[in-house]
Amino acid sequence: MQNEQGTVGMLSAGVGGDEMPSAGVLCAGHRPHELALQFPPMSNTEDRHKRWRLTSQYMEHDGVPAMPVSGELHYSRLPRSRWEERLRLMKAGGITVVACYIFWIHHEPAEGEARFDGNLDVAAFVRLCADVGLDVVLRLGPWCHGEVRNGGFPDWVQAAPVAHRTNDPAYLAMVERWFTRIGRELDGLTGPDTNVIGIQLENELYDQPRHITELKKLARAAGLGAPVWTATAWGAADIPEDDVMPVFGGYGDGFWVDAGAPWDPTFREHYFFSHEWDDPGIGADLREHFSGSGAAPSRSPSTLYPPATCELTGGMATAYQRRPWPSGKDVAAVANNKIGSGSGWQGYYMFTGGTNPPGGLQESQETGYPNDLPVFDYDFHAPIGAAGRLAPGFAELRKQHAFLAAFGARLAPMPSTLPDNLPASIDDRETLRWAMRSDGRSGFLFITWHQPHIPLPDHPGAQFRLLLDGETLVFPCAGLTIPAGTIARWPFNLEVAGVRLRWATASAFTLLDPGGAPTLVIAAEEGIVPQLCLPEGTVLDGPATALDGNVYVIDATHPVTLTASSPEGSLAILVLPSHLADQAWALETPHGRQLVLSADPLWVGADGRLAGRSPGEPAVRRYSAEAGGFEDVRTSAATPEPLRRTLPAERIRAAKTVPASFGSLAGRAAAPTGSSIDDLAAVYAVDLGAAVLSGEHTELQVAWAGDVSRLVVDGTVVGDRFWDGSPWIIETNDAGICPGSDVRLQILPLAKDAQVGLPAEAQRRRDAVAGDLVSLDKVELLQWTGWTEEPA
Repeated sequence: MQNEQGTVGMLSAGVGGDEMPSAGVLCAGHRPHELALQFPPMSNTEDRHKRWRLTSQYMEHDGVPAMPVSGELHYSRLPRSRWEERLRLMKAGGITVVACYIFWIHHEPAEGEARFDGNLDVAAFVRLCADVGLDVVLRLGPWCHGEVRNGGFPDWVQAAPVAHRTNDPAYLAMVERWFTRIGRELDGLTGPDTNVIGIQLENELYDQPRHITELKKLARAAGLGAPVWTATAWGAADIPEDDVMPVFGGYGDGFWVDAGAPWDPTFREHYFFSHEWDDPGIGADLREHFSGSGAAPSRSPSTLYPPATCELTGGMATAYQRRPWPSGKDVAAVANNKIGSGSGWQGYYMFTGGTNPPGGLQESQETGYPNDLPVFDYDFHAPIGAAGRLAPGFAELRKQHAFLAAFGARLAPMPSTLPDNLPASIDDRETLRWAMRSDGRSGFLFITWHQPHIPLPDHPGAQFRLLLDGETLVFPCAGLTIPAGTIARWPFNLEVAGVRLRWATASAFTLLDPGGAPTLVIAAEEGIVPQLCLPEGTVLDGPATALDGNVYVIDATHPVTLTASSPEGSLAILVLPSHLADQAWALETPHGRQLVLSADPLWVGADGRLAGRSPGEPAVRRYSAEAGGFEDVRTSAATPEPLRRTLPAERIRAAKTVPASFGSLAGRAAAPTGSSIDDLAAVYAVDLGAAVLSGEHTELQVAWAGDVSRLVVDGTVVGDRFWDGSPWIIETNDAGICPGSDVRLQILPLAKDAQVGLPAEAQRRRDAVAGDLVSLDKVELLQWTGWTEEPA
């Protein structure tokens, strides 16, 4: 075998290998890490932790390589009564770390009157995360952004005659008092044996490295500590890498570009595998608005730390002037690309949506920002919405997180290799987008053949040629078509329990009972018939069709359990159909990892048993290795029979003619004021009748069209939404709706000529109307049935 660089070079010249690749063969040669493994001071000689530490290539958990998966939840944007369910849902979806901003303006709107009660009790939140089994990253700020007024500064801080976000002593004195207050609240909750494993300083600060260093000193002096200190590095931020680890982001769309702008290149690039981690588009509108400077050249990841993300798109906020609505596959494609590109930490913003406190605490043009955000709505189209409804992105990401939980120890040290033939540009819709991570012998092949806005065609004739240490692996046996929408993680030379899987054209999903008699779970891709290849001497038993070369074809229209036996061991292989993979949950329970099927939300309760909620009779099945199939989980309903019905909604006032514009700032349309909505909107009275609202989770689902809608309960505005074509889901208890409440919906028409950007489907509805658009299509009441697993 020639050296790696010589082999790759000859192949590209059309000379090397034992046989020439055909035109359709996709080639990549394993490339090891360029630099030797290092152990940076952070978490090794400084801020050592009992469970977590950093290397230059990956994170370690209890001495084993691991892939943390963090998801953003803002405790101050969520009723305290919802914290535990949301956290257990996040954990069931594969989140291992909760990230949360500490918004100064939420805690201390009046100087000297800081509050930490109710849903502001950050200490209680951190303790609850520990009880649930989740680690925490505190995004300390003090400037956070997060679509909050003043970026999170209280008004009295914003108005102070200081040089904000610098080492101005007067400003640092204010921050010191605030950090000291946080430290007092979190006394004993950070340190080497706690679940606080990360602290982020500032946010989107580009040219003040000494200030970040000073903030770290202030946080330490306040008693705060963590093994990992971070700062956002996008926009070519100049950060002190000895003090903080750079973290990156990736959004496939955003509200911060102009309403009529085409799909921005900074968004499109995230639908490709790449070893570039900077995203100069994030925060570019604020840089341009406040400083007049555009996006700087991209920066490279640090050689001290693995590539890490804190803001992969979990969805997207809705601004008045531009209203993206990413699909589940849009979200999953970006995430899959980051894993295949070498991510050592997957972090999502947001993973759980919420609601702003009252009082106009949102980002707005009135407070000097270029965008108007809703007063209340911060659903973010997140995987878990503000009302607790799961978005399609939740199931899509859950599959990836199950993979990382089961195979992260193998994957984390593996470098990423890009193929020899890369897409020519972001306009290339022909070259397949794929990458591999490998240790030179085994690994995983990642495919992402999906993007929004400009759909991809099916890709025909795909066959892969991987140059590994000591062998060349070509698969499948003949070229296959990769359907548009494919997001895959195919294993090669995967060894489990003495059995080696040479390759599979189905995604590695999870591994059950790895310490006992393991079951490897793989998931079929929609439109691709799964093929498995085993080494000579390994026998496969079960419903499979044998081809030449010890290759087997599986009928994946239903779950199939196979047994592979080699001289060294035996392995059960469960093949899930693609539609069941969307319902599959790999849950960590006191009895080990379990595979459960449910289309509705579920989690592991404090007692270790399954729990969840359903809009009908719960349908939950769990895989039994002994039976080789799925068995029903016996549940007991915690509420009366479910309710779903359409509510009468009487229009009590017609809408008035609306102007094409309510003003603008920096060329971006301004949202209407509350008084304009009161004056111009259509008003509907929603008749709750004898509806049962006493359950733990009851929703209004509002289908509507227009510009802005507001929910008014007993004369008080409690919610709002900018229309983007999606249904508005409202948890009735959280909105203060009780039996006998006066519930009204205000819907402001969307003017034909209003300069707002909408998703394509919403725009088509808008275009189909001759004049202004305003409609209340349906209001439904849904009462979810809570359930728990019955004891065995």
